[in-house]
Amino acid sequence: MKYFNFIYIIGTIFFTVIGQLLIKYKMGNFEGFPENQSLMEKGWSVIYLLLNPFIFFGFISAFIASFFWMAAMNKFEISFAYPFMSLSFILVFIFSIFLFGETFTWGKVIGLILIILALFITVKY
Repeated sequence: MKYFNFIYIIGTIFFTVIGQLLIKYKMGNFEGFPENQSLMEKGWSVIYLLLNPFIFFGFISAFIASFFWMAAMNKFEISFAYPFMSLSFILVFIFSIFLFGETFTWGKVIGLILIILALFITVKY
């Protein structure tokens, strides 16, 4: 039954990654704030962004991830559970290549391999 508790860590990672991808999807189309906008106009732009369904559900996804994380903290030591969050880096890297056409470099792959090795060392020992 202890392995069932990993669903909390998996849920945290899943909703964290989904939230990041949703926000990136919308922000990739956002042109930024023009220099000549007043502070009030910039404020309205931020509100407009927050009400955008992709941004909104990105934040909701992060909020759901926090509930999974609270459950994980109830079942595991933080020093054991937290290293698993590094898996979100790997998933975001993979999805960003396929969904957004972001750059693939061997340096990034080597860095991710080092993260995976560190995860195994941290969790195993």
